[in-house]
Amino acid sequence: MMPHASARAGFWIVAAVFAATMAYSTVPTPLYPLYEQSDGFPVSLVTVIYSAYAVGVIVSLYLFGHISDWFGRRPMILIAVAISLVSGVMFLAWPETAGLVAARLVNGVSIGIMSATATAYLGEVRAVAAPTEKPAFAASVAGAANLGGLALGSLIGGAMAEVLPDPLVLPHVLFLVLLTVALVAVAAVPETVARPAKAPRYRPQKLSVPRANRSIFLVAAFGAFAGFAVFGLFSSLIPTFLGGEFEDRDHLLAGISVFAIFGASAVGQLALAGARLRTQLTVAVLACTVGLVGVATGAILVQIALFLGGGVIAGLGVGLLFRGAIGTSLAIAEPGHSGETVALLFLIAYLGPVIPVLAVGAGLSFAPPLAVLLVFVVLVLAATVSAGLIMRRRAAS
Repeated sequence: MMPHASARAGFWIVAAVFAATMAYSTVPTPLYPLYEQSDGFPVSLVTVIYSAYAVGVIVSLYLFGHISDWFGRRPMILIAVAISLVSGVMFLAWPETAGLVAARLVNGVSIGIMSATATAYLGEVRAVAAPTEKPAFAASVAGAANLGGLALGSLIGGAMAEVLPDPLVLPHVLFLVLLTVALVAVAAVPETVARPAKAPRYRPQKLSVPRANRSIFLVAAFGAFAGFAVFGLFSSLIPTFLGGEFEDRDHLLAGISVFAIFGASAVGQLALAGARLRTQLTVAVLACTVGLVGVATGAILVQIALFLGGGVIAGLGVGLLFRGAIGTSLAIAEPGHSGETVALLFLIAYLGPVIPVLAVGAGLSFAPPLAVLLVFVVLVLAATVSAGLIMRRRAAS
C-alpha cells in the first residue's frame, strides 16, 4: 500500500493538474472576438468551434472514460495532459478557422479523459491518505477543480488579452508551459489501480438506463441537457453579445463574466452540499427562473449589469440542477449499474452545448441576436424549470 504522505501529495498534485487542464479549455472563450476579427468568420461559426469541443468530450467519455479502471489512472491522466498540449500547439500553429475547430475537438478529447479519470483517482487516493474521512471531501475537491478550473480559464484568457500583447499567442504559451510542468508532476504520483496480468478486451463505455425508472431518468437527463445548454451559450457567445448588443469589447469583462457564471455554479454546489435534494432543486428552479428572466430583461433593456447578473444567478441554478440530476440518477440506478447510468447522464448533458448552441448559431445567420437570445431563453427556462419541478416532486415522495 502506498504511504499516506505520498497519497496526500498525489491527491493535491492531481487536483491542481485537473484544474489547470480544465482551465485551458475555457481560455479561448474571451478570445473568440479576436479570432473573428483575425479570420473574418461570422459569429455563427463561433458556435461550431465551441460545439466541436463538446463533441470531443462526448466521444472521449464514451470511448475512453472507463479505460483507467484497468489501464491505470496515472497513465490516462498523463495521456489527457499530453492531448491538451497537442491542442495548444494546434492553436498556435493553425489559427485559421479549420484549425480552431480541430484544436477545440482535440481539447475536448483531453477533457473527457481527464474528467472521468481524475475524479476517480481523487476519490481512491484520498481514501488512502485519509481513510477515516468521508468521501464527500474528495468529491467536493473534484467538483471544485472541474468547475473552478473552467471559471479560472476564462478569467486568465480575458486578463491576458486585455493587458498583454499577442493575445492569441501568449495565453496558449503560458498553458503549454503549465501543462508541461503538470506532465512531469503527474509522472511522480502514486498509482491507485492494480493492472491485471492480461488486459480485458476493449469495449466502449457501457451505458444503462434503469428499466423501472426510465421516465424520471429522462427528466433528469433533460434537465442536465438544458442546464449545460446555458453554460454552452455563455461560454461560446457571451464575448460576442457583449461587443455587439452592449458595445463593450473589454476582453477582461468577458473573462470575468464567464468566470462568475461557472464560479456561481461551483459555489452553489459547495454551499448546499449538505442540504436535502428537494431543497437543492427548489433553489435550482428559483435561481434558473430569476436568472434567465434577468438575462432576457437585461438584453431587452440593454442593461449589462442585469444581463450578467442574471447569468450568474442562472449559473448557480444550473449547477444545482445538474447536481440534482446526478442525485436523482444515483437514487434510481439499478444495483451495480450506477456508473453506467451516470455515464449516460453525462453524455446527454454534454449534448447541451452542441445541439441548442448550434441552433443558436444557425439562427444568428438570419435573425437579430436579441431575437435569437430571447427564443433560447424561453425554451431553456421552460426546460430547466419543468425538469427541476418534476425531480423535486420525485425527491419529495
